[in-house]
Amino acid sequence: MNTLLDYGFTDRIRGLFSYSFPSPDTSSPEPARVIRADRGRVLLMTGSGPLQVETGASIVTGDWVALARNDDDGALPPAIVGTLPRYSTLQRKRAHDPLSEAQVLGANIDLVGVVVPIDRPLSANRLERTLVAAWDSGAVPLVILTKADLTSRFDEVVAQTVERARGVEVFTTSAEAGDGLDALHARIGSGSTLALIGPSGAGKSTLINALVGFEAQHTGDVRAGDGKGRHTTTARELIPLGAGSVLMDTPGVRGFALWDAEDGLEAVFGDIEELFRSCRFRDCAHDSEPGCAVRAAIESGVVEERRWLSYRKMQRELASLHRRQSVAEQRRHGQSFHRIAKEAALAKDYRNRFIEG
Repeated sequence: MNTLLDYGFTDRIRGLFSYSFPSPDTSSPEPARVIRADRGRVLLMTGSGPLQVETGASIVTGDWVALARNDDDGALPPAIVGTLPRYSTLQRKRAHDPLSEAQVLGANIDLVGVVVPIDRPLSANRLERTLVAAWDSGAVPLVILTKADLTSRFDEVVAQTVERARGVEVFTTSAEAGDGLDALHARIGSGSTLALIGPSGAGKSTLINALVGFEAQHTGDVRAGDGKGRHTTTARELIPLGAGSVLMDTPGVRGFALWDAEDGLEAVFGDIEELFRSCRFRDCAHDSEPGCAVRAAIESGVVEERRWLSYRKMQRELASLHRRQSVAEQRRHGQSFHRIAKEAALAKDYRNRFIEG
């Protein structure tokens, strides 16, 4: 049976828990980790084994929580009474959400594995976008190429990926042949949590099964026409890998709308942002202004035009998000002001009519 240690309960987490939830007596809450989160209910791994608990809080897979057993006779169900601050949060903007809310995909992740199937054309824009979100999460991104046994363009695709990843470690794997798994195992290390993200059919579940050595996740067929697969993973779930390391599989994502990812944008496109300082004009729009260092770099081939357009698109996306957030915040303040003013008017009317005569 798996234990809390199998799910990444290291001395570091133990220390954080002791600091956040001091234990003056034996009735203090116990540590637990969320290994799966469904609506209104989470599956926890506790010191004594798995436990399902109902919750209305914003708790996600990967969270470390404080669990209270409440009483000895079992009359009251166990309850989550606190959550450790997250040291990393992988999130994206909810699709088609006018209120601009974030969807948290996982918490307390050490490594984000961006899974790229090698048997289909590489989408450089998608890779860059996902790396931006991965860097911004607070975790360290990796690029994991899968299905290396299914292509004759192996060297070409690997070279392209290494170039696009710009310094991020790239691992090439074949779950079927067992290639690259030992190197990936070693990189994950003990006590770390690796989250895998990528499109449906990228081979995430197959890769997990190969890493853990048994069928921990269901796998589905990939359509021959477009290389896309069925969503065999329907919820984010932690899977122990051994030595305290943990894998998090996620459902395939069709798109990755960014959420407050300026730090990630700088990590992936830092070379472009560095050029801004060399432009002749401080307010250079990097279009047709004389002395623009960005345009000069593009024309000389130092910066790829496609990459610049990818950066600009994500930059505009984040600016639009911040505008909507600002408008929403102003509306909330306006509603609060009107509510307070209305309550004050009612109180004044009550005082005039019933107290002051």
